[in-house]
Amino acid sequence: MDELLRSKDTYAAPAQVRAARRTLRTAAIVAAVALGAVGWAAYSHHRAEAALADATESQAVVAVATTRPDPLEGGTELVLPGNLQANYDAPIYARTSGYLQSWLVDIGARVKAGQLLAVIDSPEVDQQLRQAEADLAMAEANAKIAQVTAERWVHLRASDSVSKQEADEKVSAAQASAAQVQAAEANVRRLRDLKGFERIVAPFDGVITARDTDVGQLINAGSGTGPELFRIADMRRLRLYVRVPQSYAAAMRAGLTAQLRFPDRPGRTYVATLDTTSSAIDTATRTLMVELSVDNSKRELLPGAYTEVHFELPAGVAGESFRLPANVLLFRGDGLHVATVDAHNRVVMKPITIGRDYGSAIEIVSGVSASDDVILSPPDSLADGATVRVVKRDGASGVAQP
Repeated sequence: MDELLRSKDTYAAPAQVRAARRTLRTAAIVAAVALGAVGWAAYSHHRAEAALADATESQAVVAVATTRPDPLEGGTELVLPGNLQANYDAPIYARTSGYLQSWLVDIGARVKAGQLLAVIDSPEVDQQLRQAEADLAMAEANAKIAQVTAERWVHLRASDSVSKQEADEKVSAAQASAAQVQAAEANVRRLRDLKGFERIVAPFDGVITARDTDVGQLINAGSGTGPELFRIADMRRLRLYVRVPQSYAAAMRAGLTAQLRFPDRPGRTYVATLDTTSSAIDTATRTLMVELSVDNSKRELLPGAYTEVHFELPAGVAGESFRLPANVLLFRGDGLHVATVDAHNRVVMKPITIGRDYGSAIEIVSGVSASDDVILSPPDSLADGATVRVVKRDGASGVAQP
């Protein structure tokens, strides 16, 4: 019996070992699967984070479209605004006080130099003149008797009838009386001139462009103390002042001609000739003041009129220039810039100088070259050195690209 039991125990032992081994294998497989699942989850999470980072970085890079500057060929037409002025334009003020007695010309009247324009009634000046003439007559009488007395005392001194001191006093009195006569004559001349100013006359040939007075109005003497009585302008020749950008200052020479176009005279042009320049650049506007003259013998043009001044300049007068769309400009504290893209897709800011404004396009006279890739509609936040993504690259910008 004992032997039978030992044989059964011997048979049962390998079965238990095999069951234990199967349990261990199963546990090992479950553990491996669990570890694999954990590893796969970690790997998937890492890939998701990497993909999110790539997407975020890709979205952070600004997408831009670029264009190339279009070189301008041939002559340059420079168009600038200008204002016409009369060759001579003077306000007429009174030089004596009083009341306006009459005026003889109105606005639009053509007058000659010396022609009477108005008359001022100034009774105070008339009274002062009569008093001055009386003072002159009295001074002349006193001077005459003083001179006679001095001559008599000089003869008496020759015979030692009077002292030298007394004779010298009489001679000195005669000289003082003569000086008083000269002072009285000067006062009379002054008042006669003031009386002459009662007649307002034209200083030169011209046209009356303003009349700011009327009969009975109180007139104050002097310039600037009251309203001007008249304004007269010589319109036979007109002056034209234009501010030319510094880029074209070198081309502004005496004798250069320009075509003038006026909004009130469509289809017609007039010729102006450059007379002189200010020979200095205005530091506030960086422009050169240019003066031109216009023949207006037919009196078709009016002083004060606005005009477009067209200068025909030779090619290359301001160096090589380019045409770009107006939407490439960036305004910075140190001036105008454009943003360009280099070979590594990095932004390079370039300061520029503009010439003419064509509306949708502008002329660039310095700062860019024909090989630059200029960014269209750059955002204001774009910084120098930033990385961008070029999504559209155009050629020359003969027409502004959106």
